[in-house]
Order: sequence, then structure tokens, then C-alpha cells
Amino acid sequence: MSVGKIEINGKVHEAPIIIGSEGEVALDISKLRAATGMITLDGGFKNTGSCTSSITYIDGANGVLRYRGYAIEELCEKSSFLEVSKLLVDGNLPNSSALSSFQDQIKKASSLPEGVKSIIKSFPKSAHPMGVLSSALAALSGHFEAKDYGNLSKADFDELIPTMMGAVKMIAAYNYRHNKGENFLDSKSDLDYCSDFINLMFGEVDKDIAEALDVLFILHADHEQNCSATAARVAGSAHANIFASMASGVNALWGPRHGGANQKVIEMLEMIEADGGDYQKYIEKAKDKSDPFRLMGFGHRVYKNFDPRAKIIKKYCETVLNKLGVKDPTLDIAKGLEEVALKDPYFVERKLYPNVDFYSGIIYRALGIPTNMFTVMFAIGRMPGWIAQWKELLGQGMAISRPRQVYTGETLRTYKDVESR
Repeated sequence: MSVGKIEINGKVHEAPIIIGSEGEVALDISKLRAATGMITLDGGFKNTGSCTSSITYIDGANGVLRYRGYAIEELCEKSSFLEVSKLLVDGNLPNSSALSSFQDQIKKASSLPEGVKSIIKSFPKSAHPMGVLSSALAALSGHFEAKDYGNLSKADFDELIPTMMGAVKMIAAYNYRHNKGENFLDSKSDLDYCSDFINLMFGEVDKDIAEALDVLFILHADHEQNCSATAARVAGSAHANIFASMASGVNALWGPRHGGANQKVIEMLEMIEADGGDYQKYIEKAKDKSDPFRLMGFGHRVYKNFDPRAKIIKKYCETVLNKLGVKDPTLDIAKGLEEVALKDPYFVERKLYPNVDFYSGIIYRALGIPTNMFTVMFAIGRMPGWIAQWKELLGQGMAISRPRQVYTGETLRTYKDVESR
């Protein structure tokens, strides 16, 4: 085994070097504190690996995204969202029998207890849909038998996973209809997952739109150890139930720095429209280093050359817009920004390309989905990824997550009574 060496106060300590299947290299410092009394400090965990994982591989420099070894481009072309979900959760693409069984299980789970429906209806229509989703998911735990989440059987997983996949679809659709003041609709067992979701939302189905949504969900399905996946894993490490663990993922995704990014894209476009619609003016503002304005939905923190998901969804974005024939000045601004940014040397040289958040925001707006529900759509797609991460963690027997800290507060102080303070 290869080892690295760390010298602390003149003493050399050895640490194993771990090499991943794609050549990623890590220094295993899990025994550093026991040997030296010291910890490492890495705010935001930018250089810290929290686990080993066999689910998703990302090569940001070369625009590579793979699920269980399969290129995202091939999965979007040949697979379906539920097939990819099964791949993520189980590790291999299912055969036709296993996929059919999984689909049937989800269809059977595509209903909600009356108590959970009542919780959705109890929220004011102004409530953020992510808060409703988180609350309803957590509430579902009260409708299922308590289990030892540190020792789940295959039968337990076979019940819980379709339950979560069916529930997130139903909660999202019912919250949408509640906010519109419309009655809840029943799931239709003869429809595929995305077609059923569209029907639950709008009461009708369009094949092209369902296909675009299916691909979008595949693109969102997992993205390695991001903020929300980490939140789900941390909750799972305490052996919290699957409902609480998935709600943890929802709550982390809610933030504008994470899943809320596509909502920020539309809010930016609306701001430009309100200012007269001159997107070229905002292109120039984005180039001006002294101007605080930043174009939302361009470039990516992980992908340094291009976002492979954006290249795929761009085609489906055009299909949806052409199919719906939407006349929307906000979307016209989006098209203008895209056209300029893809040709302007400033953006080309800095690789500030439109990312998946840019195109997904446009699609959701064209579908008539409220802006504050965009992150819920993201959560539906990400559900199988969170489940896969949670299941993997339990299978690894990981210890409970418990980061250390460097204390910088007051040293010992003497208590003073109120009169002498």
C-alpha cells in the first residue's frame, strides 16, 4: 500500500494513499487525530472526502458525468428516468422483469394517506413548496411501521424505495393544485412516471413534454457528494428513517446556492424584462468587474469547460418551446442572452456557457410551473440519487457523521450575578 507522509513538529506520520477506480487520489487521515492530537481544518469540505462511493463519477475538467459507469449522454438517449433510478439504487441496469416490477411498485405507492393530504391543504397558498414537500415527507414516517434503520432487510428497501419515488411525485402535484385552488387528481396506473406526474398537475398529458421532463429528471438524478446528498447521508448516518433523511436532502436543496439556482435564473430574466428588456446592457454589466451584477445560469463550479447536462437539455428545451408555441418576453430575453453568451469572446474565453439550471428554468417556466416550485422539480429528479447515497451509506456501516472544530471562543470565565454585570 502506498503511503503519504505528514511531518508535524519534526515527527513524521504516515497515512495510506487511497486510489479510486478513475485514478482519483486521496490521503486517508482518519487516524491522524488519534496519532497526533491534531485535526485538519477545511471549511466547506472543499478538499475533504467524506466517503468512498460507487454511484456517480464527475470529471469537471473534461465535462464528464457518469452514473454507475454509464455516460450521462448514453443514458439520456437510451434509458428512462425509472430505469436510471433503479441503476442508481441497485448498481446495475435492471432487466425488463425487474424494471416492470419496480414500475408497478411505484404505481401502487402513488397515493397519499389522508393525513398527509390534510397537511398539504393546511398550508397557506403563499407557503414555499419546498417547505411543504419537506413537511409532507417527514409526516409520511407516521404512516409506516417503525424499523431498525441500521439493519434493514432487502424486503424493507423494496418497500421503502418505491414509496419515496411515488410520494415525492404526489406531494409535488398536490401542492401545485392546492395553490391553484383545484381538486386533487388520482394517479393513473396506465401512464409512465413523468406522464402521470404531468397528468396529476394539469389533468392532461403531452408526450413530447413528458419525454423532455423524463430526460431532465435523469440529468438531475445524482451529482456526487453535493450539499443535499451530504445532508441526506449525514441524517442517515444517525440511522434516521428514510423519510427524515430525504427531507434533510430537500431542505439542503432548497437554498439558492444549490437547487434554487434555476429559480434565480428566472428571477434575473424577470428583472431584465422589468428594466426594459435590454439584455445586451446586462451582458456588459456582467463583463464589468466593478459591477456586482452576475449572470445566473452561466458557468459551473464543477464543470470547467462545459456542463454535459446542458448540452443534452438544450435540445429538449427547444422542443418544448416549439411544441408549446409560448410567447413570453422573459423567455425571449433568455434566448438573446444565450445567443450572445455563446459567441461573445468574453464568455467563450472564460467558459461561461449556459448550464443546466439555465435551460431547466426556461423549460419549467414554459410549462407554466410557478417559479418557486422549480426546486421541487429538481427534488423529484434527485430523489433516486439521495436514496442511492443513503442506501450505500447504510451498507458501508459508516460511523455517525461528527465533524470536529477549532474552538475560537472565550476561555474559562467566572460567573457574575445580574447586578454586577
